[in-house]
Amino acid sequence: MQQEEHPDDSMTTLTPPITAPITIRVATADDHLALIGLAALDSADAAPPGRLLLAEVDGELRAALSLDDGSAIADPFHPTLHILDLLRTRATGIGRRAGGRSRLLRLRYVLA
Repeated sequence: MQQEEHPDDSMTTLTPPITAPITIRVATADDHLALIGLAALDSADAAPPGRLLLAEVDGELRAALSLDDGSAIADPFHPTLHILDLLRTRATGIGRRAGGRSRLLRLRYVLA
């Protein structure tokens, strides 16, 4: 069992570890309704802006992270701290790869 600490540090609960597969993928237009539902669960006004990275556990949307500004929403009824960490790590990799591509394209134009 893992301990998940709450932001106010006054309460600690035991949560079972996530043993189901976690899928991380870029959001599509088909995810719109699920994102509205997740935002409502998280008491957010709306889903984060821009391109989103999603995390699903057993096909159920648990968290979303904006690749544009880093804002996130998550299901408060499930442990999502580690899932958000995974999304942030993946987003960093996507940012590096995209930056590498743009540098490569600039190099191609300079050499042409």
